[in-house]
Amino acid sequence: MTETILRQGPTAMGSAARYLNAYSLMNARGVYENQRHTNPDQRVFILTRSAFAGQQRYAAATWSGDLAARWYDLKAQVPAGLNFCLSGAPYWTTDIGGFAVEPRYEHPNEGDLQEWRELMTRWFQFGTFCPLFRVHGESPYREMFNVAPDTHPAYQSMLAYDKLRYRLMPYIYSLAGMVTHEGYTIMRAPVMDFGRDRNVLNIGDQFMFGPALMINPVTEYNVRTRNVYLPAGAGWYDLKSGRYFDGGQTVQADAPYSDIPIFAREGSILPCGPEIEYATEKTADPIRLFVFTGSDGSFTLYEDENVNYGYEKGQFATILLAYSEKNHLLTIGERKGDFPGMLKKRTFEVVWIRSRKPTGLDFHSTPDANISYTGTRTLVPMK
Repeated sequence: MTETILRQGPTAMGSAARYLNAYSLMNARGVYENQRHTNPDQRVFILTRSAFAGQQRYAAATWSGDLAARWYDLKAQVPAGLNFCLSGAPYWTTDIGGFAVEPRYEHPNEGDLQEWRELMTRWFQFGTFCPLFRVHGESPYREMFNVAPDTHPAYQSMLAYDKLRYRLMPYIYSLAGMVTHEGYTIMRAPVMDFGRDRNVLNIGDQFMFGPALMINPVTEYNVRTRNVYLPAGAGWYDLKSGRYFDGGQTVQADAPYSDIPIFAREGSILPCGPEIEYATEKTADPIRLFVFTGSDGSFTLYEDENVNYGYEKGQFATILLAYSEKNHLLTIGERKGDFPGMLKKRTFEVVWIRSRKPTGLDFHSTPDANISYTGTRTLVPMK
């Protein structure tokens, strides 16, 4: 392979060894520019297995290729995705379950079927928090109802995580707005946010999903606990139980079949929408704001028209959400901007998460406050 690259000689950009893979950049550019010319009112989306620096400017997302359906490959995806995003390319994804299966999974005995279901479940749990969430692969079929019956823990876990991904849509879409307008990255190695804590420098098996959530995948068969390092400089809440932990320590977190450990950073404001089956099924109303108390924090809720390029002309809206620990006060800021079809009036449901009163992420509980919001600055005191 090296001799082949050397024989190809220099290009106009430089040596072939350095620029051989730049073809994917030009390929994405050609698709992007011509598709925008053909249909200027619809956003371009390109899914490609080839990537080169700067390719994100052409609406290109990259997946990690035709992986094997093995535990080792699942484990390798976590640092692979983090390194990819550290390079400045924000949209990365993986074939949930691995693309190419071993023959033993095609016509499995009882033991192999059990392992296949757990592999799919653990990969699905991880994939829920990748920038793009997608299942893909050879036979056996990958739909959750084909993986296991609806009474099986594999099916039940995958359904729960699928619903969680859609509940998080206001948060995720706001992160996408940060990517476009601020050069942000959704999947974040701990060193990106906690660089002062030297303990995070070589962590490659856990990551931040936006500023609020620490994701800790399980990548080994029959494992039901795992060590999680909680970075210093912040306190952390277990997302499922609401239990509070000080930062700067390693904890042994429960990881039952149904769940991977997820922790929310104190000071986080996590906006979640109603239960939906696809992204544009209905407007995100009401939005439930989970406020993880313990330190000051803020988050900017972002919205636009979803499918066109109006945002390039300033057609989008933002609402700054800010929490003051000293005053125990949530400020829902004045709405900035607008766009055609924008929801003028909406409801915010505020749920306080407090260390002295552990509460998990509950979408059906009675909120601590119901706020009718029309775009003006609103103060919500914690009671």
